[in-house]
Amino acid sequence: MKRRIIFVISFVLLAIAISSCSGAPSANKNESTLVVSGHGEIYLVPDIATINIGTRSEATDVAAALADNNKQAQSITAVLKEKGIDPLDIQTAAFNVYPYQNYNPDGTPSDMKYVVENTVNVKVRELSRLGEILDVVVRNGANQINGITFDVENHTNAEAEARKLAMQDATEKAKELADLAGVQLGKIQNVSVYSNGSALPSFDKGGGYMAPTTNTPISSGQLLITADANLTYFLK
Repeated sequence: MKRRIIFVISFVLLAIAISSCSGAPSANKNESTLVVSGHGEIYLVPDIATINIGTRSEATDVAAALADNNKQAQSITAVLKEKGIDPLDIQTAAFNVYPYQNYNPDGTPSDMKYVVENTVNVKVRELSRLGEILDVVVRNGANQINGITFDVENHTNAEAEARKLAMQDATEKAKELADLAGVQLGKIQNVSVYSNGSALPSFDKGGGYMAPTTNTPISSGQLLITADANLTYFLK
């Protein structure tokens, strides 16, 4: 029985060796290649803005702090709807309740207070009204504005154009380098294209929207969409 098992194993190993020897020849690993990279940029004017708006209340009684905060938050939501903001563009970002201890000048504890914070993200689709929206929410109870971010509603076309420019840039560099090196480009072996996927603030060029000076002054500036391409060519 042992001899039969040894014979079977030897036969399998021999079959594998024959199969390996009779297979197709492998690619030439020493074939010369040229690797280049390209970059593409598209500048956009923002068409939407997102404001992080918060209300903060404090009282010695947590129920009183909550009631006061709810009143402020409801007032803000109501005025936003009056100004034409779609309820779907109002999203709760955070809701916090916590105590904090006050201290006397001599360092001894005094009263305990409770804080209630409610923050929402509000998307404004008419940038010409952004300053107006900021003014009205502050006048109606918002005591925390935690930031404004600008964006474009649709990135698809800009991302496609940035990728196109990156590919063109890489192709032109490959042709230039091949000419300088006195070689000819063959087929492309590998293509890799990367996009940032989101618009980044840009301060390099002019443009953008400036809110009317009658309201809170706001400038949208510009956004930048970028893409990078890496090409690997075989050389003839």
